[in-house]
Amino acid sequence: MSDESVTRIPRAVQFTIDGRPYETAERKQQAAALLRLAGLDPTLYDLGELHGHRPQPVRYADTDIVEIHPGARFVSIRQRADVA
Repeated sequence: MSDESVTRIPRAVQFTIDGRPYETAERKQQAAALLRLAGLDPTLYDLGELHGHRPQPVRYADTDIVEIHPGARFVSIRQRADVA
């Protein structure tokens, strides 16, 4: 059997959004799709990714394509907060 005849099934990658675990086989997705996966409205929230020990997450626009790495840590960032 040659390598060309083998169909590769993408392995699922595990990651978190706001500390909750998720899994997907699609490693590249729009930021808005990841927010919807977490049950959040992309018009109210942005997606951020935590890297190492940086205090601030890297912020993604809704249309940005995000590459999901195993163990990636994403957070939701509220776009506006009403203040009294």
